[in-house]
Amino acid sequence: ANDRDYNESQNYYIYIFICIFFFQDNHIKTAKYNVFTFLPINLFEQFQRFANAYFLVLLILQLIPEISSLSWFTTIVPLVLVLAITAVKDATDDYVRIYSNGTNTICFRLQNEKWMNVRVGDIIKLENNQFVAADLLLLSSSEPYGLCYIETAELDGETNLKVRQALTVTSDLGDDVAKLADFNGEVICEPPNNKLDKFTGTLFWKDNKYPLDNEKMLLRGCVLRNTEWCFGLVIFAGLQTKLMQNCGRTKFKRTSIDKLMNTLVLWIFGFLICMGIILAIGNTIWEQKVGSNFWEYLQWKELTISAVFSGFLTFWSYVIILNTVVPISLYVSVEVLRLGHSYFINWDRRMYYSRKATPAEARTTTLNEELGQVEFIFSDKTGTLTQNIMVFNKCSINGKTYGTLKTPCVDFSFNPLMDRKFRFHDSSLVEAIKLEEPLVQEFFRLLALCHTIMPEERNEGELVYQAQSPDEGALVTAARNFGFVFRSRTPETITLYEMGQAVTYQLLAILDFNNVRKRMSVIVRNPKGQLKLYSKGADTILFDRLDPRCKQDSFSPRLKEFAGEGLRTLALAYKDLDEDVFDEWMKKLLFASTALENREEKLGALYEEIEQGMMLLGATAIEDKLQEGVPETIACLTLANIKIWVLTGDKLETAMNIGYSCNMLRDDMNEVFIISGHTMVEVRQELRVRFNHQRTQFVCCYLKAHALEADLEQILVDVACLCKTVICCRVTPLQKALVVELIKRHKRAVTLAIGDGANDVSMIKTAHIGVGISGQEGMQAVLASDYSFAQFRYLQRLLLVHGRWSYHRMCNFLCYFFYKNFAFTLVHFWYGFLCGFSAQTVYDQWFITLFNIVYTSLPVLAMGLFDQVSLYSLRYPNLYRPGQLNQLFNKRKFFTCTLQGVCTSFILFFIPYGAFMSAVRDDGAHISDQQAFAVTIATSLVIVVSAQIGLDTNYWTAVNHFFIWGSLAVYFAILFAMHSDGIFTIFPNQFPFIGTARNSLNQKIVWLVILLTTVVCIMPMVAVRFIKADLYPTHTDKASRRQGPQEQNFRRVRRTSSRRSAYAFAHQQGYGELITSGKNMKIPTASTSTYPLSSPARGNSVVKNSVVSGTTDAAETNSTGFRRESDQNQEVTVEDLEAR
Repeated sequence: ANDRDYNESQNYYIYIFICIFFFQDNHIKTAKYNVFTFLPINLFEQFQRFANAYFLVLLILQLIPEISSLSWFTTIVPLVLVLAITAVKDATDDYVRIYSNGTNTICFRLQNEKWMNVRVGDIIKLENNQFVAADLLLLSSSEPYGLCYIETAELDGETNLKVRQALTVTSDLGDDVAKLADFNGEVICEPPNNKLDKFTGTLFWKDNKYPLDNEKMLLRGCVLRNTEWCFGLVIFAGLQTKLMQNCGRTKFKRTSIDKLMNTLVLWIFGFLICMGIILAIGNTIWEQKVGSNFWEYLQWKELTISAVFSGFLTFWSYVIILNTVVPISLYVSVEVLRLGHSYFINWDRRMYYSRKATPAEARTTTLNEELGQVEFIFSDKTGTLTQNIMVFNKCSINGKTYGTLKTPCVDFSFNPLMDRKFRFHDSSLVEAIKLEEPLVQEFFRLLALCHTIMPEERNEGELVYQAQSPDEGALVTAARNFGFVFRSRTPETITLYEMGQAVTYQLLAILDFNNVRKRMSVIVRNPKGQLKLYSKGADTILFDRLDPRCKQDSFSPRLKEFAGEGLRTLALAYKDLDEDVFDEWMKKLLFASTALENREEKLGALYEEIEQGMMLLGATAIEDKLQEGVPETIACLTLANIKIWVLTGDKLETAMNIGYSCNMLRDDMNEVFIISGHTMVEVRQELRVRFNHQRTQFVCCYLKAHALEADLEQILVDVACLCKTVICCRVTPLQKALVVELIKRHKRAVTLAIGDGANDVSMIKTAHIGVGISGQEGMQAVLASDYSFAQFRYLQRLLLVHGRWSYHRMCNFLCYFFYKNFAFTLVHFWYGFLCGFSAQTVYDQWFITLFNIVYTSLPVLAMGLFDQVSLYSLRYPNLYRPGQLNQLFNKRKFFTCTLQGVCTSFILFFIPYGAFMSAVRDDGAHISDQQAFAVTIATSLVIVVSAQIGLDTNYWTAVNHFFIWGSLAVYFAILFAMHSDGIFTIFPNQFPFIGTARNSLNQKIVWLVILLTTVVCIMPMVAVRFIKADLYPTHTDKASRRQGPQEQNFRRVRRTSSRRSAYAFAHQQGYGELITSGKNMKIPTASTSTYPLSSPARGNSVVKNSVVSGTTDAAETNSTGFRRESDQNQEVTVEDLEAR
């Protein structure tokens, strides 16, 4: 340890099964490129688009003069431009990720150091509220016995604190830098893996071996809490940490439209080959039948090339000429549109969170239209839906409810020890306290005594509560403000300040919480010598243990009322104990606590015995504060037919409570089921039963992680998709990604994952779209995300406004672009039948070059950037439906718009051709020269496509008007300039057709032909659209016709049934034993127990016997929570275990 040269020389472990791995540094890379790999990887990604590869082949063909009638620069300039713009965009996106990586949290070693420089074997120092930067073996801490407290919300979503304890031999190192620098232990451990709850290793130090497990490890992503400092030895760093092993690799994400365009490009290429073959065959036949007649005219003695070879060359010539059916400018325009849509997200003030000055950020520019097609949202719970803040909201004491009166904030100035951040809005409760109502005082006395919180008084009167869970902290803080201040504790006593008077209670036992009991109790002796049992827990549990004389009728309506508001409830009860009964019970408890078999069951039975016949005091209602607007957002997204699944590592009860608070679960969901099987066979049976009874329409499924077996995938997806709500609890980060992958693979739906912690990175990377919440759990989720913002409620605007508009804009853009270019290009195809299949172009070369770049680029960009299909996206969420069904751009739409383009090209060519067959100028001269014909068709084309984009535009802005009319003006300006005398004088070889435009466009018949062509092209589409809107109106059409659309009401529906929200007790078993043993006390206190249960000698004997019998759990701790004479456990070495 702590020797980098040695560690680097021993840079791998070799196991029997030949597992070799190398130590890594702590640098985490979320970027895709570096300086050396950017160019090859980026070009590889870009040439995965078939159109780019197609144009590269086309460029090579244009370099062959025998088959090319166009200059090579018409292709290479747009191709290089496309590749360069896309590369710059990708490099900018990746630079932002690299810059973000360099600004991560700094953790401390013996000198300040960035976390990226930490290596395996280093000893680092962490301070309170810092993130753990690598997987560490805890060596020592500021707390007694080497204890430290960590929050694992980024790993498993749980907000309650967990305890880790260092080995006794290393905890003695303390914060002595010299001793830590001399630490030369050696750790042999398992290879890197993704199991967050398991670690196996051995520490070799001072000729002894010490077993290591997960309870001695601090994993990357945890946060140090309630611990001033700790030192740890780096075991795994960087990508080898358990958190990063769960995160998965960064994937190249592409939209469904991108994938479809690849397919369409292949089809278009096939269509192009077919046209080339048809024209090549025509050229071969023409050369044989007609071309030979021109030999004498051309003064050929013999045919220089065969007709077949002429057809072969003609084929490649037409491939080059007709290549604009897939213009390379399409990809430039798509990238510009995506960039613009990304900036609209960044600039959206309605997604700006002013409290933290955090704007929304589009961290990628390639997925915007995919936001309009989302069908499944996978959301984390802690920090994403909730704020992880508990607030004491209401309470009921002796049948009377407090907190319903919305009076001004209560003045707690009478209490010098109050928490100034606490708020309560019912002054009648303070008045009851001041009137010394016995039950009200007993209520808050219970809250101040029945808990496992550790107080810390840094300055006089400045109390800080080190709470294992935020709900416990909220309850004790409430008691503190109402005059019952929890001031200090020892293993045997609890000291309160009751209305300013110090009162010390003797702590006799803590009946600890567990998931079966769902309650905790304490037994205390007050200064008057009375024995009291105070208990708090789930109301359904406590009500069964009340005295028959206790009336519950007055409390049930209150609990229903609290539950209807989505509050988390706790019932409070007490019991006066008889001395003789208590003495007898303690003797039984002593016997049960020393039992070697069924100890937990025996202790549970004794707890059950003493907790019978209690008197009900009241109930508390705690609000697990959701982020603002969460229920409304979920309701709105549900109306948009988006299915929301919650994936959390938290407990089932907590997840259930949040489900009700968010309105994901409602009382009309009368058949909620849980997949609770512990084996594959049990889970398969449950799923089959539910699937076979699907007619009953079960509506919600709580999914546990062990249901994600490969053999159960299909039936699991079938059952889950029948449910309105799915909540997956107790899932690891990797299992979150598996759930997302499951839906992607079996439903082929667009998925979105949203989270705020490092435990969400894996599913964020796996989903089609990843969204990071810049919350309280660090920035790992944001760094891995495609989009980020500060509040969950912004998700509905991201999807229903930006996503829907981006999808509509992109689809309209693509439909118009394909129509426009088919109309432009296929004129050459029709002309081929009339020019001897000679690969002659209709338009001049400059028009071909400028058509997509200048004449028609800006209007379509304006439509793609500023068009809005409906201003009521949030009022009518069902308008989102077309994107989910992929209705606006699919293969059918593509064929429709290309067929329209083919028909338009036919009309554009043959109406002028037929008109000019017999047309004459005003002076009687013939008008049908090739250049006049080309100018007429080109002018008709520009006017027709401009009129068509006017029809396709739903929302006109000044920019649209400027670009459309400006493009027409630019066309005529360039047309007259290219055919002017002046430019001919400067460039006679490039612009030889002097006066063609002016001589053609000053003829009335030419304008009549242009007008007729435009009307014939446009009017059928106008008629079809009007008829379709009347007979088959879309959701948008219906919304647009409604007068004065009313705002949808997405407020939380009040629940009135008997189903109550989960109890407010996110607790962990084992804290009671810590308190009564004194291990977590800053200053250990000598025991003065009236009921000594064991001497130190007897305790060691129990440990020894337990080890012999194989019950290792009892060898280290005593699971009971009653007070006992504390004895310091001795560290058990591997040699000790082997000797025993």
